[in-house]
Amino acid sequence: MAIVLIRTLIIYFSLLLILRLLGKRQLGEMELSEFVVAALIADLAAHPLQDMGIPLLNGLIPILVLFCCEVLIAGCSMKSIRLRGLIFGKPSLLIVRGRILQQEMRKNRFTPDELMQELRAQSVTDPSQIEYAVLETNGKLNVILFPAERPATAAQLGADAGEGGYPIIVISDGRVLEANLRHLGYDRRWLDRQLRSRGAASPKQVFLMTATAAGRVFFAPKEARP
Repeated sequence: MAIVLIRTLIIYFSLLLILRLLGKRQLGEMELSEFVVAALIADLAAHPLQDMGIPLLNGLIPILVLFCCEVLIAGCSMKSIRLRGLIFGKPSLLIVRGRILQQEMRKNRFTPDELMQELRAQSVTDPSQIEYAVLETNGKLNVILFPAERPATAAQLGADAGEGGYPIIVISDGRVLEANLRHLGYDRRWLDRQLRSRGAASPKQVFLMTATAAGRVFFAPKEARP
C-alpha cells in the first residue's frame, strides 16, 4: 500500500510540475500539438499506476520526452511563421460582412447548428449583424459585429465614465490580504473604517471584500450558517 501511495504522489507532482512549466496558455484553449501531448501524458501516467510491475521510470521518461518536444516545438513556432502555420494551422473566416462562407464551413466541418450555437453563446442570434466571424486555430469562434450593432461606449456617448480601476481582493473569507492592501496604498485604519461603515466589527465577519485604487469597494458579509 505504501508503494502505491508513493508512486501515485510521484506521478501526481511530476505532472503538476510539467503542466506548470508548460505555461498558462496550455491550461486554457489548447492547440493541436498541445492536445496530443495532453492526451499522451494522461495515458502514459496511468500505466505505472495501474500496473505495479511497470517501473516508474517507464512512465516518467516518456512524459519528460513529450514535455521537451512540446517546449521545442513551441519555441520554434514562435520564431517561424511557416512552421506555426504548418503545425497549428491558420484562422478561418466563416462569416464576412453578414455572408456565411459555406465552403469554409465545410472545410472546417462546421455545421450550421454548431455555428448558431457558438453565436448564441456570444449573445448573437442574427448572422447578418456580424461583420466578421473568425474560427481560431484553437477552435474558438470570435465574432466582430458591425459598428452599428456594437454596444455604445461612454466615449461615443460623450459621457464621463469616471475612474474604474482593477478590483483587488483585500479580505478573503475572513482573512485580510495585507500585501494587496499595501499595493492599493491603504492601511488597516482605512480598512477598519470601511468595515465599521458597513456594520462589520472585524474582518472575520466578511466573506469577500475588494477595492480599487480609485476607492470603489465591494463588500459581501458572511452569511449565517444554518
